[in-house]
Amino acid sequence: MSDARITYLGPTGTAQDPAPARSRKRFGGLGGARLAFVLVVVVPTLITAFYYLVVAAPRYVSEARFVVRAAEQPQTNGLGIALQGVGLTQSPTDAFALHEYITSRDAVADLERQMDLRAMLSRPGVDPLSRHPRFWEGDSAEGLYSGLQRFITVGYHTPTGISTLRVEAFTPEDAQRMAQTLLNGGEALVNRLNERAAARNVADAERTVVEAERRLSDIQQRLTAFRNREGIVDPTVSVTEGSALTAELAGTIASLRAERSQLQSQAPQSPQLAIIDARIAAYERQLAAERAKITGNQSSLASKIGVYESLMLERELADRSLATASTALDTAREDSRRQQLYLERVVNPGLPDKATEPKRLRAILAVFLSTSLIFAIGWLVWAGLREHRQIG
Repeated sequence: MSDARITYLGPTGTAQDPAPARSRKRFGGLGGARLAFVLVVVVPTLITAFYYLVVAAPRYVSEARFVVRAAEQPQTNGLGIALQGVGLTQSPTDAFALHEYITSRDAVADLERQMDLRAMLSRPGVDPLSRHPRFWEGDSAEGLYSGLQRFITVGYHTPTGISTLRVEAFTPEDAQRMAQTLLNGGEALVNRLNERAAARNVADAERTVVEAERRLSDIQQRLTAFRNREGIVDPTVSVTEGSALTAELAGTIASLRAERSQLQSQAPQSPQLAIIDARIAAYERQLAAERAKITGNQSSLASKIGVYESLMLERELADRSLATASTALDTAREDSRRQQLYLERVVNPGLPDKATEPKRLRAILAVFLSTSLIFAIGWLVWAGLREHRQIG
């Protein structure tokens, strides 16, 4: 019977030391973090640096400053007080209207009429991301309008009331010319606003004057027709004269009656009594006729003077209306002159001698910082999720 022996063969192939696995896991995690840092931070920063330092075309900036002012408005700042000293004030609302024009399609149309705008924005040698149109933009009028917004900036400084226009282009001359054209278009817009406001206000006042003149002329024609028809220039004068005549006749009749009474008492059979009676009867007939002219029927002066006084009242009111309308017209014209807007150039568009755009180092640094922040946030989130999974 043979002896039993135990032979030691060593550890099986499935058993492993956990330490190297942990080491590989740790080193694998650090390698993933390095790879993520390279992909998220380093690569975008290098691409940005290559574009801005090698590819990006330089842009020249022409800057202009201007104010839009009116003749009378309250001032609250130093520049406004200075302008008010010469009878001029700022107009912020109208300045904003000018800003809207500068960034409008009308401004694009004005630029296209005076220069080859598309050729200026796509100069030879300009990189595809800076020129117009970029590869994802169209070459239509709408695309040109949208693309031009990258090259034009206008702002308003509230404390001073000064607006700033910045125009970028790929040559100094293009930038200056575009800025000059935009300011000229803004001045034309201000002039059109002035003309439109003046025409509207003055036209209303002139129409009122014309209506008042027409009304006065109509009343004057009616008054002339009345005088021609009745044969009387002024019935009130005729009434006054008739009243004076009737008073004189009545006085004469009273004198004659007194004379007759005295004569009858002294000489009842006197032949003079018949003569006096005839005179009294004649004067009484004349008095009755004169009184009938003043009152008594439709052809009397009393009825005519009513129509005449009504016409005179209408003419007086028409005269007042015409005077008021004429005063309003003068006021409207004066207000139009006083309220006119003016575009005053504080700084004319300059001719840049150095490209100031793009801000290359600033752009590279911005990309680096933003991607670093994204990487840090992502790393913290990933680490928190991994720890949560290990605990679970």
